[in-house]
Amino acid sequence: MSEVLSLILGGGRGTRLFPLTAMRSKPAVPVAGKYRLIDIPISNCINSGLNRVYVLTQFLSVSLHRHISNTYKFDPFSRGFVEVLAAQQTMEKSDWYQGTADAVRQQLRYVLEDSNREILILSGDQLYRMDFRKLIETHRKSNADVSIAVIPVPRDQVEGFGVVRINPDGKVTSFAEKPKKPEEIAAFEIPTEQIRAHGVDPKGRNFLASMGIYLFKRETLLELLNADPTVTDFGKEIFPRSIKTHNVQAYLFDGYWEDLGTIKAYHESHMALAGENPPFDFHSPEGVIYTRMRFLPASRIIRADLKHALVSDGCVIDEGSCLENCVVGVRSRIGSGVSLKNTVMMGADRYEKTEEMQTNLAAGIPPLGIGTGSIIHNAIIDKDARIGKNVRITNDSRHENHEGSSHIIRDGIVVIPKGAIIPDNTVI
Repeated sequence: MSEVLSLILGGGRGTRLFPLTAMRSKPAVPVAGKYRLIDIPISNCINSGLNRVYVLTQFLSVSLHRHISNTYKFDPFSRGFVEVLAAQQTMEKSDWYQGTADAVRQQLRYVLEDSNREILILSGDQLYRMDFRKLIETHRKSNADVSIAVIPVPRDQVEGFGVVRINPDGKVTSFAEKPKKPEEIAAFEIPTEQIRAHGVDPKGRNFLASMGIYLFKRETLLELLNADPTVTDFGKEIFPRSIKTHNVQAYLFDGYWEDLGTIKAYHESHMALAGENPPFDFHSPEGVIYTRMRFLPASRIIRADLKHALVSDGCVIDEGSCLENCVVGVRSRIGSGVSLKNTVMMGADRYEKTEEMQTNLAAGIPPLGIGTGSIIHNAIIDKDARIGKNVRITNDSRHENHEGSSHIIRDGIVVIPKGAIIPDNTVI
């Protein structure tokens, strides 16, 4: 494992997650109450014995950089590190990252300076738990130039992924990025027995989708990136070409994996996390998910009714409130008699001082959190939002997509942006 360098790609604008990405990069988006998205791939690396990690980013990276520098500190004798590589102008290049492959190409100097044998390339917006040691072992045993982690998906999900076709030995024979035509899709259907031969029961999922997890031999990565400087994307350009000239292998994975790149996927995943049998268990002792240490008190819950809820550290939930299918982030304050249903509340970055609260109240500005008597269903409330008393956020008009002065609706989910102020008695 000491011969593997990990690169986590987090340079996209995250437009599909807007407004959660209005003030932060996509990997810095909070997840599951107390974590950030970047904690998932970094934790998978650490749990797999990979402790040399670069995070490639370019948009709104300050909070991400702060989180990483405050969280991941290694013994100086271990040679381990987690560092952010932001896009920057150089004497040779002055452009932003043009794609996944171009992001790696622009930071190749760090790959060359490192004494690595393989380079593991990961995505920064996915929720999963994987032991990369198994991927690396399969890669080395098959003497692959490139290995692509794939997961079985049903026919109706194929159009949203890059899909591969493999031979009985697991070698990738063809690759298509988000095929649309029925005849194109049909060509990538894999026989059930062929998938079972790799230790996975497809259960009707006979298509293999790329997970955005790639393992390259060092020399292969350098060769493919330098062969054509105009090539910018792994899925659309690198892989369709490389399967003809290199040994590209598929590594089949059958655990929980979810791309949290859209508001709908983000919301649905959190509702599943709050459920009775969550598909991804943060409580599992196998593969701990790490994050920043916070010196916060235990949450105080005063005669409230909680059904299927995740409540993070430092929260106060007052008397008579009812929470159902909710994820509540750190330092959240929920007033008395609040009804919260199917909602993700990200919490706050700080506690509000009494003097500040009194000054704001005099100016008609609600305190941080949710005020008394408010009803909020099917929503995402970003950090440091101030929601007043008797506010109703239920999208009774059933808008699918809408932009208001203090909120945005995506796929029927109401999103309250970071730091938004919702006055008393507002109806959304």
